[in-house]
Amino acid sequence: MKDKILEIVSKILSKRQELKQHEWYDLLETIVLAFILAFIIKSFILQISYIPTGSMIPTLNEREAVLVVRIPYYFREPKRGEIIVFKYPEDPTKEYVKRLIGIPGDIVELKNGVVYINGKALDEPYVKNKSYDNYGPVKVPKDSYFVLGDNRPVSVDSRYWGFVPKKNLVGKAVLLLWPPQRIGLVH
Repeated sequence: MKDKILEIVSKILSKRQELKQHEWYDLLETIVLAFILAFIIKSFILQISYIPTGSMIPTLNEREAVLVVRIPYYFREPKRGEIIVFKYPEDPTKEYVKRLIGIPGDIVELKNGVVYINGKALDEPYVKNKSYDNYGPVKVPKDSYFVLGDNRPVSVDSRYWGFVPKKNLVGKAVLLLWPPQRIGLVH
């Protein structure tokens, strides 16, 4: 078996040497390699996501672009306060961007617009537009997350459609890319 594999590899390498004599081969090889690398990067490492609504104002505005890193959640659990990108639970073909508020096991409650996690008020300096509604208390299930938009009065989030399953996580938004005058880290 080992000899057969070596024979196949030897044939491929000799054919490659033969093809390298053509001017077009280097260009073709570079294009193919670029597509393979782009596919790997997009699928497993980075992606660019666009903000579909005004639910994250003023942190992120509608139609802005963010760089999303997929790698962190392969090695660790998401942390409260991170801005995450995920597949919308009611339509996984759509991706949403929200702030992670509740992690598995948390008791989440909103009283007059103040978020309480396990009975303690959450400090949210990023929320400029508060809603004064009440919600919960609810316990975040295992392998699920509770998310809210920073622009609470207009955000359709976990208060309306429930929890985000862990399998729906895409990655962490880390860098605002567009528009150019707002380029910077996402907090």
